[in-house]
Amino acid sequence: MEPDLFTAAAEDRQEKDPAGSPLAVRMRPRTLDEVVGQQHLLRPGSPLRRLVGDAGHGGPAGPSSVILWGPPGIGKTTLAYVVSQATDKRFVELSAITAGVKEVRAVIDGARRSSGAFGRDTVLFLDEIHRFSKAQQDSLLPAVENRWVTLIAATTENPYFSVISPLLSRSLLLTLEPLTDDDLRGLLVRALTDERGLAGAVTLPADAEAHLLRIAGGDARRALTALEAGAGAAIAKGEPEITLTTLEETVDRAAVKYDRDGDQHYDVASALIKSIRGSDVDAALHYLARMIEAGEDPRFIARRLMISASEDIGLADPTALPTAVAAAQAVAMIGFPEAALTLSHATIALALAPKSNSATTAIGAALEDVRKGLAGPVPPHLRDGHYQGAKKLGHAQGYLYPHDLPGGIAAQQYAPDALHGKRYYEPTRYGAEARYADVVERVRLRLRGERGDGEPS
Repeated sequence: MEPDLFTAAAEDRQEKDPAGSPLAVRMRPRTLDEVVGQQHLLRPGSPLRRLVGDAGHGGPAGPSSVILWGPPGIGKTTLAYVVSQATDKRFVELSAITAGVKEVRAVIDGARRSSGAFGRDTVLFLDEIHRFSKAQQDSLLPAVENRWVTLIAATTENPYFSVISPLLSRSLLLTLEPLTDDDLRGLLVRALTDERGLAGAVTLPADAEAHLLRIAGGDARRALTALEAGAGAAIAKGEPEITLTTLEETVDRAAVKYDRDGDQHYDVASALIKSIRGSDVDAALHYLARMIEAGEDPRFIARRLMISASEDIGLADPTALPTAVAAAQAVAMIGFPEAALTLSHATIALALAPKSNSATTAIGAALEDVRKGLAGPVPPHLRDGHYQGAKKLGHAQGYLYPHDLPGGIAAQQYAPDALHGKRYYEPTRYGAEARYADVVERVRLRLRGERGDGEPS
């Protein structure tokens, strides 16, 4: 028996007893037009449209194999389900968790027989392809290259790291975007009113809806599961609506008073940064947790941490900015819930780092002077001297090349006349910046043609 994605027996049970299936299963889209979000992948003529036959078979330009990449709960399996329902092709499912090379070869052999004997093409849905080893992925190559099967592979991991290059080059990589609140809101409305769903048995007030969207975190499956639990509790209590209290009791998560588009968004973000600046690691973690629990975009939090690393720490700990940047890159790759660990890592490191705002005040003072008009021409010896006629203008004449001098510092003027001798950078003595404080004083003396204390004359 073929490992079909949705067996006839399961479909028969669902038809006879729809209420026996989870709400997320009952509300699974039947056509691409019912899919929530991912509209960038569903345009006319797109690979997914062609897979379900919207644009015909395409002859020699038939539908390509595709790799669907995105976080859990945003529609990868749903898209495969829609293809299985809409296409007249033979549809086979494998999970990389349980399947191996033997199962892959069996599917490929079956596909070749089906094509040769009946002229029927095969679509193979391979879930969690990142769990396949290199050898297992290699076994797919001949079938994909010769189009014995059309592959739909799904992964939550970055395919550039988890899928072999030959398979990537033979497939189209389709990146699924996180579902927005509007996407999920439309899904909830449909589930509340549709006969396949709750059929109007209960309503969802605005405050409970907002809480449900927060706890869903962009995951459609989580949103529908929580809605079903809340609806069941409300119906059991004889209530006509799913109140916020009922929803909190059901899903065991308190509603965080936080509006991502209002004052709380900025207030909590400000409190996070100020707690880091004040080196209160526990308060910083509290505000970070509030932002995470409220469903804040992890990329927004990561951006704030990168700014904090330069604004409030700077050269007092030169590793702060690389830590924050690495955290932002990791967050963009993994998303919630695992991104919470990375954000915690960066927040703790920044909160406990020595603090210096010297980089902030230095650029602020320099910008202020420029805006006041304190600029002036570039000194002639610093101007570009690489073009014909520059020498006649006196450009680059008299420039001292620092690498030719002892210590690598040339006693010459760099700033315009109006700013000669102006000091912008005033280092602190905190953390690693104490070293820079010593260095900058020695360098400034050498630039004036003087020698610092302890230097040989």
